[in-house]
Amino acid sequence: MERVCASYIKDLNPKLEVVSAPKGFSGLVLVGGADDKYELARLIKERVPEADKVLIIEGVAKAEIPSIAEEVTKIIKDKISPDETFAVRTVRRGSHEFTSIDVNVAVGAKVKEVTGASVNLEFPDKVVAVEIIGGDAYISIIDGKELWRKKGPTKRPMYRLFRRFSIIHEPYLGPLDACRTMGIRIGREAQTFEVDELIIAPKEPVKALELKTFIEGVLEGIETRYQVQVKAYGRDVHKVRVYVQDMYQVVRDRSNEVLIVLEPEGKPVSQCIDELEELILRRRKRINLFIGAREGVPLGIYRFANLVLDIAPGITIATDYALSSALIAIATLIHDKFSEEW
Repeated sequence: MERVCASYIKDLNPKLEVVSAPKGFSGLVLVGGADDKYELARLIKERVPEADKVLIIEGVAKAEIPSIAEEVTKIIKDKISPDETFAVRTVRRGSHEFTSIDVNVAVGAKVKEVTGASVNLEFPDKVVAVEIIGGDAYISIIDGKELWRKKGPTKRPMYRLFRRFSIIHEPYLGPLDACRTMGIRIGREAQTFEVDELIIAPKEPVKALELKTFIEGVLEGIETRYQVQVKAYGRDVHKVRVYVQDMYQVVRDRSNEVLIVLEPEGKPVSQCIDELEELILRRRKRINLFIGAREGVPLGIYRFANLVLDIAPGITIATDYALSSALIAIATLIHDKFSEEW
């Protein structure tokens, strides 16, 4: 891809010196020879989507910590003010006698000494980017707003809220292959959101083999997704607990808790923001979300529910999408309040 990117950049100005994969390091394109590097950076951002990040080189030094630190002191005085925060990010390519952390520490100390700015590793106003390519170090100053982050100061991890959710899900029964497939999908959905528990809740006598096959699928779906999460997440992952209980009995046992039914006969979810905030955020009790399959949640249960929600009026949501659709809709509506209060 770097060759394609380099070609498009060259088209902006044939006089540019463009090197793709410098020194054999893939994913990089070095550009030189611009009359105005800031204007060139603006054009690349506007016209070359193949460029994931566009860094303006403010200084070049030997790939040695003293040289890098000295070069940084020359360029940061007018780039970072005392009332701003900063962080240092170093990426090394090649073999060196120091680590990226060593560079971060040395450069960070210099920046703090020269500017008086404070360090903020999570959400800095400015980022000093040190890109080391073999024996050379290229230094850039980036506005912190330009960095895309999965986490941010206005975001709150919704899995903490979903940990209070109990999903009461009618089993999907019928042909055995369909039972297993739907079970896997529903199990993966439940584990994706890390809800507290999933209760498989028939509302009438069912065929044992069909129910067994569905449950096996659910357990498989939970396990496969859980293993992915354990490897990918830098935190403890909650594994969804699975139970089997008659749906009507769940209603009786939890009549003093929050009961929410997901069915098309309910109110549009967009009209229930205040009710959702009251039930989910204010009461701080377990939230029981009822989801049907094929025939849906029995009408008699509606009377005992605090809310009956329709998350997509006019659309019949497939059983294997119902759980994720409901949780995403709820999260979208109450995220900001959740961020303020938790």
